[in-house]
Amino acid sequence: MKASEGKIGRVFVLRLEDGDVVPECIEKFAAEKKIKCGHAILIGGIGGGQVVSGPRYSDKMPPDPILLPVDGAHEVVGLGIIAPDKDGRPVLHMHAALGRAGKTLTGCLRPGVTTWLVGEAIIYEITGTTAKRLPDPQSGFELMEM
Repeated sequence: MKASEGKIGRVFVLRLEDGDVVPECIEKFAAEKKIKCGHAILIGGIGGGQVVSGPRYSDKMPPDPILLPVDGAHEVVGLGIIAPDKDGRPVLHMHAALGRAGKTLTGCLRPGVTTWLVGEAIIYEITGTTAKRLPDPQSGFELMEM
């Protein structure tokens, strides 16, 4: 395990509007506000897009992602971490559970999903940490390093 200590800085409350793309709109907001690192919480509705729901094969690198479509409006609750990439750009890694008609779709929102009607997010800025997302040659992912 690797760790880096920080402190809570500013706190932002966001209202995402119909059609906003997650994670793009949260990353854009973070860049505009110069948030390098933070914790994001999301609730509301998701109307479309795709989520990553695991690798096709657990023992193959780099992983072949399973992409599942979001068909129709779903309720959403998600948690994520914002950390800068090698160029200092804030990148959101968010996992979420999406529900519709008693069925749940869970996965990573990295490929992008669109807000249905409204999304509400809170971002807690974390200052003083050394966390960054750096390319991992084995997985091909940008993994958080301290």
